[in-house]
Amino acid sequence: MRRRPAGRLRGWLGNGVVQAFLVVVSLVWVTPLAGLFLSSMRTTQDNSASGWWTVLTSPGQLSFDNYSTLLGNAGITHAFWNTVLISVPTTTLVVVIAALAGYAFAWLEFPGRDWLFLLVVALLVVPVQVGLLPVAKLFGQLGLFGTIPGVVLFHVAYGLPFAIFLLRNYFAEIPREMLEAARMDGGSEWRIFTRLVLPVGRPAIASLAIFQFLWVWNDMLVALLFADSSAQPLTVELQSQIRQFGSNMDVLAPGAFLSLIVPVAVFFAFQRHFVQGVMAGSVK
Repeated sequence: MRRRPAGRLRGWLGNGVVQAFLVVVSLVWVTPLAGLFLSSMRTTQDNSASGWWTVLTSPGQLSFDNYSTLLGNAGITHAFWNTVLISVPTTTLVVVIAALAGYAFAWLEFPGRDWLFLLVVALLVVPVQVGLLPVAKLFGQLGLFGTIPGVVLFHVAYGLPFAIFLLRNYFAEIPREMLEAARMDGGSEWRIFTRLVLPVGRPAIASLAIFQFLWVWNDMLVALLFADSSAQPLTVELQSQIRQFGSNMDVLAPGAFLSLIVPVAVFFAFQRHFVQGVMAGSVK
């Protein structure tokens, strides 16, 4: 049946409204990022004298001198690599451990499995602030306080409950017949996990990896308490430089843009897997 002209008109109008709304949301999201980038390429004098939008009529203000200054700032570059050394191992450990535990809770039979999973779920409601001081005292006794391994361990411990909960529920939706057929063909649990479960669960794993990386990369609270001056990440270093030098835009603007562009790049690099994970979760 052909659609009536009035129906087509309503469809076009509806699509137009949705597209206009998405354009507005995109502009609201992109404008601050673009403003920060343009500010990072202007001198402190230009930033003090006028807004970043003036580069549209005066592009001669733009220069990469601030980024040269940033690369020469030992504190910022050291903090950047600290952030990488914290974020990448944390994300890797959380994803690997959660995938193994999620498969075990979903498909392996062992005593106390359901009660143990219930305990994991209960940990989701524990605020991170509750454990800061007790864990800080424990890390001080173990020699982990103020170190990068200590920060990584804290993030892993508090990231695992949600990660296990997410992957366990996703793996549990895999048809039982697929696993039984693999076992009948002589596949071991490890082979089933690596050759069947992981490929099927790739969208959920990618979504978890993105979220975990963003949480750790943007963290300031945990790093502020657990990392000393030699282990502090970019978020803490930027805050420290603001306190020390005030509004030193020559370094702060490019440093802030660097701290933002990395998670944005990671998100867009894995966007396809992230969307697949969200869509698969909604269908399930």
